[in-house]
Amino acid sequence: MAVDERRVIGGLSVSTVFHDFVETELLQAIGFDPATFWNGVEAIVSDLTPVNRELLKTRDDLQAKIDAWHSARPGKDWQHAEYVEFLTDIGYLKPSDAFPAIETQNVDPEIAEIAGPQLVVPVSNARFAINAANARWGSLYDALYGTDVIPETQGQERDGGYKPARGAAVIRYATDFLDKALPLDGVSHSDVNAYGLDHTDDGCRFVAAQANGETNGLKDPGQFVACTEQKERCCYLFQNHGLHIEIQIDPNHPIGKEATGNVADVILESAVTTIQDCEDSVAAVDAEDKVGVYRNWLGLMQGDLEATFTRSGKESTRTLAKDRIYQAVDGSELVLSGRSLLLVRNVGHLMTSDAILDSDGQEVFEGILDAIITTACALTDRKRDGLLPNSRAGSIYIVKPKMHGPSEVAFTDTLFGRVERLFELEADSIKVGIMDEERRTTVNLPACIGAVKNRVVFINTGFLDRTGDEIHTSMQAGAVLPKEVIKSQPWITAYEDWNVDVGIRCGLPGKAQIGKGMWPKPDEMKQMVDTKQVHPEAGANCAWVPSPTAATLHAIHYHVVDVRKVQERLAKRELASLDDILTPPLMCPSQLFPEEIQNELNNNAQGILGYVVRWIDFGVGCSKVPDIDDVGLMEDRATLRISSQHIANWLLHEVASKEQVLETFERMAEVVDNQNEGDASYVRMSDNFDSSIAFQAACALVFEGCDQPNGYTEPLLHKFRQQKKAELAC
Repeated sequence: MAVDERRVIGGLSVSTVFHDFVETELLQAIGFDPATFWNGVEAIVSDLTPVNRELLKTRDDLQAKIDAWHSARPGKDWQHAEYVEFLTDIGYLKPSDAFPAIETQNVDPEIAEIAGPQLVVPVSNARFAINAANARWGSLYDALYGTDVIPETQGQERDGGYKPARGAAVIRYATDFLDKALPLDGVSHSDVNAYGLDHTDDGCRFVAAQANGETNGLKDPGQFVACTEQKERCCYLFQNHGLHIEIQIDPNHPIGKEATGNVADVILESAVTTIQDCEDSVAAVDAEDKVGVYRNWLGLMQGDLEATFTRSGKESTRTLAKDRIYQAVDGSELVLSGRSLLLVRNVGHLMTSDAILDSDGQEVFEGILDAIITTACALTDRKRDGLLPNSRAGSIYIVKPKMHGPSEVAFTDTLFGRVERLFELEADSIKVGIMDEERRTTVNLPACIGAVKNRVVFINTGFLDRTGDEIHTSMQAGAVLPKEVIKSQPWITAYEDWNVDVGIRCGLPGKAQIGKGMWPKPDEMKQMVDTKQVHPEAGANCAWVPSPTAATLHAIHYHVVDVRKVQERLAKRELASLDDILTPPLMCPSQLFPEEIQNELNNNAQGILGYVVRWIDFGVGCSKVPDIDDVGLMEDRATLRISSQHIANWLLHEVASKEQVLETFERMAEVVDNQNEGDASYVRMSDNFDSSIAFQAACALVFEGCDQPNGYTEPLLHKFRQQKKAELAC
């Protein structure tokens, strides 16, 4: 097995693979002096490592006090007022009526002003990362034709070649969308024979002609903003609720010649923003893995990232999309980015990396490393040619997950400030997104926002991580409800509303994003279209989707809902209940039948195994995993956290026995093995449980779940993945 050699630089010991990437690729790309860089890194690590360690110790101390409080009250009725007073006394809950107004400057309109879908993608996968960046624009025709939004009735099936009946249904659906988003004055788009422009001395006006020769304009002529005209092929650009719609006209196109008004396609501005993820959807356990992550982010920022792959025996290369050029209504040139505005999600404060060892020989905190390197990569955004910069405002956008309370958010502010000084950036050039996914952040959200009021551009909710932390925080309080029942409890509704209420009161509308969580079923697009409109209706100006196709379909909701008007209305409602948020989702175990307990264990164990086997054996941090009913679900560490903590809680409170859980894992391992039987590289777990590192990892996540810091899965996943990599290398 090869051993990664190290370079000694000052008081640091640097992995060779990491050192070579930094000096031969990164620093050359940004024109930065290596000695200045390494001196700066060493100073940041030396100064901030003790602070980071103390913050983690505070987490452990608070959890120990909460565990002791619950353990001293077994079987007693819930005393809510006493509990809240206790949380205040120990400093977990910071009493405050203040809602500090954010003062963030130089924020791009994609974040500050435009409401729309947000993609999240593992930056470790170059092809996925490029696809997501290019998902700024998407074909509505393709999104409808290729998904279950259009029913597969007789003649409208998706299999085989092009089905004219299905194509006609797509055109009808798109035409109905245009009637809602871009209504014509007096007629439907289905009545149109041809689209064109009426040129005047003041510019041009978009018109639609009927078969009888009569013409009609838009109800709101201001929605038409630009066009491109090339002989018979024309593209007309519109805007509704801040989002663009492009109608492509081509009477010679196979679809256009059959469609009303020769509309060959309707292109929607879709994934307005994308989070390129270094965290929950990535399996990066050593310096080599981290270099792969950083290299892709650097390529995205430089604009030269490529991905070559083979599909159906044909090799293809994917690159970043070019910008889109139009002629505006006044005759001037209008250039729009062809790509999503990219944010990068760093890791949290917990994990460390062997890319650098500090002067004591200890691994550096990975979150500190991420802040330095992802910022350095982003500096190339200001140097690239041929593409609009990612941020026209000159900002760098970093989403920071898994922070616990205001002190940890303040530490991120300090860290980003130190990175700015290293690279001689203006103060607050690095913006921050706060993931509201930990209980101590939720209940102290106003103070968390106040701690970064000059750089915050994003808050959001995440049910899965938030539920995982809810279970772990209240682990000793009692047995928790089944997962599906937890979703219907008052605390979760209050949590979702609280995030929006606090964001509005802190002045985020018009300056920053208020986000909602991921749609988990990438193949169930009709269900998403039917239900996910609740996110903009809840006041969220972005919500996560798992694919470019989902982004295009979810964009429809933002044309129906004017999020800014929703936020104005919600600003007048009563603040969500903090008491509801602080009420754990507990149950009496006797209210469940044995078969209900077993079904819950089956579901959790199968989901854990299905995800963990790909994480450990293949290093895949985010994948579509079949659930126990063979429905594909997008899984990452957040889903793993809630499932593993849920079983750990039931073991602790004797809802299930260790023998029952182990038997369930063994039985579900065979189910997962059978679900993966089409993968020639897959190694079955059930053939030898003792030798399967993946199976051992899955069991450890549950049987050691109560002892994991805040219920996180990263420490054990990293440990077992490193074992697997060592096994593969030998």
